[in-house]
Amino acid sequence: MHARTSLWVFGYGSLIWEPGFAFASRQIARLEGYQRSFCMRSIHHRGTVERPGLVLALDAGQGGCEGVAFEIPQAIAEESLEYLRARELISAAYLERRAPVALQDGRQVEAVTYVIDRAHEQYCAGLSLEDQARIIAGAQGGRGPNCEYLFNTAAHLAELGLRDSQLDWLAARVRDLRRAS
Repeated sequence: MHARTSLWVFGYGSLIWEPGFAFASRQIARLEGYQRSFCMRSIHHRGTVERPGLVLALDAGQGGCEGVAFEIPQAIAEESLEYLRARELISAAYLERRAPVALQDGRQVEAVTYVIDRAHEQYCAGLSLEDQARIIAGAQGGRGPNCEYLFNTAAHLAELGLRDSQLDWLAARVRDLRRAS
């Protein structure tokens, strides 16, 4: 049995462009059995209780999700996890999971990631893309406008060569809605 030398974290949304923790390396990775989707109402970071926004979550399903795996040195693993828990578990709508991810270099590692709790009141799968766009275009929370979260995530995925056609459509539609208002 080898001592764990690093902690891996899988990011699929804002962690890609704003991890908030130090890391030794990062690479594109794939997590099977989950899909990235705007299935979580945001009442803190990108919306309010009165006017919830939408944020991405990993929802169990067919296929997989491509994102970024971050390798965190063991010396700062615990403080990094504390930071992530304070950020991601703010309303308990996410569940912390350890799951196998396939790294672009061919290795498979176990990574911490955050998946949606389908029993939580903030879970909202099944919204049409148009409904998602209208919510995202108008919501704002403690970390800023909901549209910035969408635009940043879509742009950073594209930069990494991980285009997401739904996010690209949403970004274009939200821009149109905001121009029209």
